[in-house]
Amino acid sequence: MSTDKKPLLEMRGLRIEGFSDEEWHQIVKGVDVKLHRGEVLGLIGESGAGKSTIGIAAMGYAKPGCRINGGSVHFDGIDLTAASEEEKRKLRGSRIAYVAQSAAASFNPAHKLIEQFAETVVEHGVGTRDEAHADAKDLYAKIKMPDPEQIGFRYPHQVSGGQLQRAMTAMALSCRPDLLIFDEPTTALDVTTQIEVLVTMRDIVEQFNCAAIYITHDLAVVAQMADKIMVLRYGETVEEADTRKMLSAPEEEYTKSLWAVRSFRKQQAAPPPEPTPLVRVDNVTAAYGPVTVLHEVSFEVHRGHTVAVVGESGSGKSTTARVITGLLPPRKGDVYYDGTRYPRDYRKRNKEQLRQAQMIYQMADTAVNPRHKIREIIGRPLQFYLGMEGAEKERRLRELMEMIEMEPDKFLDRLPAELSGGQKQRICIARALAAEPAFIICDEVTSALDQLVAEGILKLLDRLQRELNLAYMFITHDLATVQAIADEVIVMLEGRIVEQGPKDQIFAPPYHKYTDLLLSSVPEMDPDWMDNVLQERKKKGGMEAAGN
Repeated sequence: MSTDKKPLLEMRGLRIEGFSDEEWHQIVKGVDVKLHRGEVLGLIGESGAGKSTIGIAAMGYAKPGCRINGGSVHFDGIDLTAASEEEKRKLRGSRIAYVAQSAAASFNPAHKLIEQFAETVVEHGVGTRDEAHADAKDLYAKIKMPDPEQIGFRYPHQVSGGQLQRAMTAMALSCRPDLLIFDEPTTALDVTTQIEVLVTMRDIVEQFNCAAIYITHDLAVVAQMADKIMVLRYGETVEEADTRKMLSAPEEEYTKSLWAVRSFRKQQAAPPPEPTPLVRVDNVTAAYGPVTVLHEVSFEVHRGHTVAVVGESGSGKSTTARVITGLLPPRKGDVYYDGTRYPRDYRKRNKEQLRQAQMIYQMADTAVNPRHKIREIIGRPLQFYLGMEGAEKERRLRELMEMIEMEPDKFLDRLPAELSGGQKQRICIARALAAEPAFIICDEVTSALDQLVAEGILKLLDRLQRELNLAYMFITHDLATVQAIADEVIVMLEGRIVEQGPKDQIFAPPYHKYTDLLLSSVPEMDPDWMDNVLQERKKKGGMEAAGN
């Protein structure tokens, strides 16, 4: 940690307001932040606490519909609230870098990853395009991107969500900034990749003597990254302290409540009474072009049951979902629904077959049309699949809103931008339910949500499953979510199923070697956890090498 007495970043009495319902509302209410070189400040709190708003204010920026209306933001002696837009533009990307939560929404889909990496380097005069390309490959290797020499020449849609998040982290580091703002940067990453990225981020802060703000809802992650933690609620500081003190002895009741979340566990489903599964994936092999990505995958999902699919980024979890929905026709094998073989390509399935399997996506922000009101988003499948119109459609819209515990009169005529992340995810759940399916694929549906909101979503999905006898395929890298929601577990690695069975069996020793790696990679609320894990793995690696 730096011994500089003068802070790199200092916010005093920061106040930010947002415009909604035709008036301005205060959303950040006099927050103070002081951050020195070599320090990492963790900002935690539930959705709507003001974490991201404060983070981007460190760049002298307020998101659309917001404005800084009080206090000051000083970066390395520069008052960003008084600086011109030109002055702030020169700082952003070069001396202050931002890593957003949604990598999918942050990249230009028309340009290759490495070209987007190089753009900032060239724009700020830090280096040439060739130098930027070489640096990109070096950073890709450091953060464990597969094939670091070539992966940059892919387009954003040609890599997994976890790989895209790592590419964005590398891009933020391209100019070696003085201040890094990490806004939920590892929510899309599996636990094994997350360790590598966290180590890289921590090493960058230490190596380049920069500072970082780490925004997260994952308390175990912030324990590994932050020197000090600030807890926020409703735009105000609840408490702030050194990380070890905050974890061992939080003073405020609200902080203690955050420490105690994620206690939910669904009641284990009874063994299925019927022999025929609702969905059966039979010996499926699939490929993207010449590259085979799924190898002879087989499993079943029964009514009223949740099958969780876990594994690292690129293991084939979402690809399996694409095969089931017909978006990626398999090269070999078939998908059966209630005993009937489905056409491999969705374009050859009839409307009834399409209706029976629905998806809820990871990023609610990019899964809904921002220009459509909620009634249009939920109403479209009612009209398309069920032919509902007029009063019948309105009645069903209101029923669906009640099912997801949102007031119809309050929310139906809002746009997605007027909702929180958790509310948008509930709308995505209602849209899936509107088709009246029996099978729903949940693809990382809680990874972008804070822990209090995520627990609410899991409880909602559990209640809907019990009431409607739904079958879920739950894709996730969060093993705490698996413990909460799953009946059966499938563990995937490099496109193959390496282990599957009832949850209690999979999570009881002796573990499969890869399952053991996943379980040992789940962060704990101990500041020394990551260092201990890395030391243990280094020791094991040395012992294995000696054995060979």
